[in-house]
Amino acid sequence: MVSKFSLYAYEDEVRQGFITICNGHRVGLMGQAVMDNKSIKSVKHISFINIRIAHQIKGCAEKVLPYIYDDERVFNTIIISPPGYGKTTLLRDLVRCISDGNSIRKGMNVGVVDERSEIASCYMGEPQNDVGIRTDILDACPKAEGMLMMLRSMSPKVIAVDEIGSREDIDAISYIMNCGCSILATVHGYSIDDIRTRPVLRKLVEEKAFERYIILGKNHTIGKVSNIFDERGNELLLQSYLRAN
Repeated sequence: MVSKFSLYAYEDEVRQGFITICNGHRVGLMGQAVMDNKSIKSVKHISFINIRIAHQIKGCAEKVLPYIYDDERVFNTIIISPPGYGKTTLLRDLVRCISDGNSIRKGMNVGVVDERSEIASCYMGEPQNDVGIRTDILDACPKAEGMLMMLRSMSPKVIAVDEIGSREDIDAISYIMNCGCSILATVHGYSIDDIRTRPVLRKLVEEKAFERYIILGKNHTIGKVSNIFDERGNELLLQSYLRAN
């Protein structure tokens, strides 16, 4: 039922160990890996599944918004958190608020490259989540290629992607930043120092390419903002805010 009786139609996703279904829910799959040389070709004898229920929380980005704007543009921003701590949920609401406009700035064009169909949760080309009226979506496309396609085709002011990490992702992000388009991205991690230790991300951190770092997971609480830092590592959230939240 998950694959609509056709694992072949979901071959690329199964190779990565999951299938994304309608409304952005993700079904993780484990079994015996089928190898092609040193690469995973598929998974067979699937015996273990893990269901992750996706849901949008409108308004969860409102307290973050004042920290990500610079006059009429959005700062290049990366959200850092361990898996399952709400970074995709926060990213989704940031996209909606920036696209629709908010009490701080009017709306602007946003491009979402939704490789795993978890941000907008498109079904037959229609987003099932509210990602804003000025948002264009490229669904189920590899991030690096999709970001360049979005930049060339749709003239976005902001491009949003989830869970960056490959060399190709970083190269595409660097190119987009140099073209004057802002980036909203997420990455697995615990701190700025954590992602600085990763070879593919170290360059962007050291070059201060990201102007805002949003850290989730205060006191190991899902969805809580631990702190926000600028490109130099200066804390931007007041301690009174942290105590209250």
